[in-house]
Amino acid sequence: MLSIVITAYREPNTVGRAIEAFLGQALPEDYELLVVCPDEETAAVVAHYAEHNPHLRLVRDVGRGKPAAVNLALSEASGDIVILSDGDVYVGSDAVQALLAGLEDPQVGIVSGRPVSVSPRDTMLGYWSHVLVDAGAHRQRLLRDGRGEFLECSGYLYAFRRALVKPVPEDALAEDGLISQMVWDQGFRTAYAPQAEVFVKYPTSYQDWIRQKIRTSGGYAQSYAKGPPGIKSFRREAIHGVWAALRYARNMRELSWTALLFAARVHVWLRVWMDVRLRRKPFEDVWQRVESTK
Repeated sequence: MLSIVITAYREPNTVGRAIEAFLGQALPEDYELLVVCPDEETAAVVAHYAEHNPHLRLVRDVGRGKPAAVNLALSEASGDIVILSDGDVYVGSDAVQALLAGLEDPQVGIVSGRPVSVSPRDTMLGYWSHVLVDAGAHRQRLLRDGRGEFLECSGYLYAFRRALVKPVPEDALAEDGLISQMVWDQGFRTAYAPQAEVFVKYPTSYQDWIRQKIRTSGGYAQSYAKGPPGIKSFRREAIHGVWAALRYARNMRELSWTALLFAARVHVWLRVWMDVRLRRKPFEDVWQRVESTK
């Protein structure tokens, strides 16, 4: 059985599109679609869809954050394979089939989808999103998958064998990376399915951008992220990302934005070191909601 899980929080304007994107695909007969959310506005939208689809079920959580929502979803899911996604993104038309194809190899325990930015490339922050997902994450996942090396799956869309995943700590800032590591540590491959696209709107203000990046990078500075080799870090980003980012630019304006992106990434990792490593801020202070991505 296949369990598809969408975690959402205060996303009534986008969760319907997320649901429809999954329901519009060629799904196996034996599947369930669980939407986990704590708020009434999102729940009302989900309940409307559930009235017309017996495979869809609303699961209410208490609002302690995404890791707690993921743990609740795993306790409710019936499938041997679980696909995780978010309520503010939507998947491509063949995403489910591409993820399931990756798991046909018995040595593969988890498969990442490919985030695609829907933000405009002709703005600085929009351009940054394209650099990071195309020249950064996509390129690295392709390389590491081809070599059979460890790769972090994207929390926007990934699939795994349910039996390999235990509950994650509720203060984990990067539960997707932690789950990827959990699967790898049991001797299974982490794989990449670039055809499994998931479309993402990225922040439109620097304040929101820095909040999001501290959150996503901060998880790799927590004590849970002890390895394996190749896990996300400032050193790895500097060594493997600079030249790829420079080559991605098409003109002098984009090249100047790339230089500013380098400075912004240094800002991110400095804040990660201060907030996560030095000050050890609590989860709720680091994991801040980003409104401009909704």
